Amino acid sequence: MPLTSTGKAIQEPPLPGTHTTIQITTDSKRVIAVTMKGVCSLVAALSLAVTEVSGHYIFQQLSIGSKKFAVYEHLRKNANQNSPVTSLSSNDLRCNVGGASGASTVTVPVTAGDAFTFTSDVAVYHQGPISLYMSKAPGSVNDYDGSGDWFKFHDFGPTFNGGQASWPLRTTYTSNIPKCIANGEYLLRIQSLAIHNPGSTPQFYVSCAQVNVTGGGSKTPSPTVKIPGAFKASDPGYTANIYNNFKSYTVPGPAVFSC
Repeated sequence: MPLTSTGKAIQEPPLPGTHTTIQITTDSKRVIAVTMKGVCSLVAALSLAVTEVSGHYIFQQLSIGSKKFAVYEHLRKNANQNSPVTSLSSNDLRCNVGGASGASTVTVPVTAGDAFTFTSDVAVYHQGPISLYMSKAPGSVNDYDGSGDWFKFHDFGPTFNGGQASWPLRTTYTSNIPKCIANGEYLLRIQSLAIHNPGSTPQFYVSCAQVNVTGGGSKTPSPTVKIPGAFKASDPGYTANIYNNFKSYTVPGPAVFSC
């Protein structure tokens, strides 16, 4: 250790990767030893965690036409804040964690053909498709857990131009209730499939609204699927590497139904 002209030792900064100890004295006079390497690792881990959480989002508002409802009004409130569902075999894929029951959710009346919008708390952050599904309840939608048949009626996928893909990353997604479906109470579901991290497990961001459709028709939607079961780990749109030779894309799930 070098000395000053007066003979006092100079404390040098630790070299990168060394285990120099910092002593932290608490109010109770206890001494906590922390290595510089440990501090750096902790800071890096906390930074990564903050970045990951800040990239999450949740669809928390519904609009019918120009009328925008309050947060979680007519939407089943999930219990996992803005975290995704990642298991392909989980019933939480239907309406998110805590969304199996709509007992505390008020069902909103809609007319077949009405425009509706889902709004997220922050702009969708992760690349991947946005899909819209519906499932008709056998009775009251408040008691329906989504275990019946689902049909998909809209996909928001990537557009390709000049060798580049552009994803619809925004806060609002608008479509129309299909005009030809039968009257009745339905779950109206939005799904964001995040495939931004190839090689890691994709993430599903899901919300369900409860709607009572009137003025509809008599067409039976097809094809239909069960959720879980509609998505497989082998689906090309589930395993796609969006950063390497990405020139086309097929959205996972059934074909889109239209009237």
